[in-house]
Amino acid sequence: MGFDRLFYYPDRNTYGSPDGQAFEPVTFRTSDGLALHGWFFPAVGTSKGTVVHFHGNAGNITAHFTLVSWLPDAGYNVLVFDYRGYGRSQGEVTREGTIIDGHAAVDYVLTRSDVDPERLFALGQSLGGAVAIVVAAERPELRAVVAESAFGRYRGIAALHVRRMVLFRGVAGALAASVISSGYDPIEFVGRLAPRPLLVVAAGRDSICPAELSRELFEAAAEPKSYWLVAEAEHLSALQVDVDETIRRLERCFEQGVAPAS
Repeated sequence: MGFDRLFYYPDRNTYGSPDGQAFEPVTFRTSDGLALHGWFFPAVGTSKGTVVHFHGNAGNITAHFTLVSWLPDAGYNVLVFDYRGYGRSQGEVTREGTIIDGHAAVDYVLTRSDVDPERLFALGQSLGGAVAIVVAAERPELRAVVAESAFGRYRGIAALHVRRMVLFRGVAGALAASVISSGYDPIEFVGRLAPRPLLVVAAGRDSICPAELSRELFEAAAEPKSYWLVAEAEHLSALQVDVDETIRRLERCFEQGVAPAS
């Protein structure tokens, strides 16, 4: 649906750069021929695995990479990349396009000699959590998934924000349904992640993707799964509010994904 473009907030501004941190600018192509731009950060020391980062809605990787810049020091390679239409990536963003782009990112890291294909993980934040779940459902190479401040239905989160502008819940839902298409809703895919582990991280003070949306997504998932509510956190700030416990839970999810079956 043409109005889906109103859901996304890409831009090509530069908000920051990883000065002082080792990284490699990379370009890779999607199955429909677009060139996507990203940064690959090598792990410091012996690698524990590689994380494909799916960023949130607004801006581009220059605004989002700081949310995962701690991972190399913790021993993980990280690929951050821009969806089509974001940053230096070609094209125009669409719902289906973000999924194609996620598959291209997984394909790319699997070509690298410094990536262990048995230790590949996904970390999606906000919109990126929705994209990561759909991609991971179709890519068993991703051994574990972390979704922070994510949502289950595109029309659902659109209706939530519309309700802030109109009085009646039913009107908000109808408006959202009239301009936002269905399809690729993560709640329809999340059950397919099992038996790979899923960690859902929610923020108690999140006004963008409220915790109840993450909880709904968690409830639809199959085991093994875990839910981590950081009561005092706002949108994508769990790491800042409770850094030690959040990192511990993320690493536990990743390690569970590569642990031998009992």
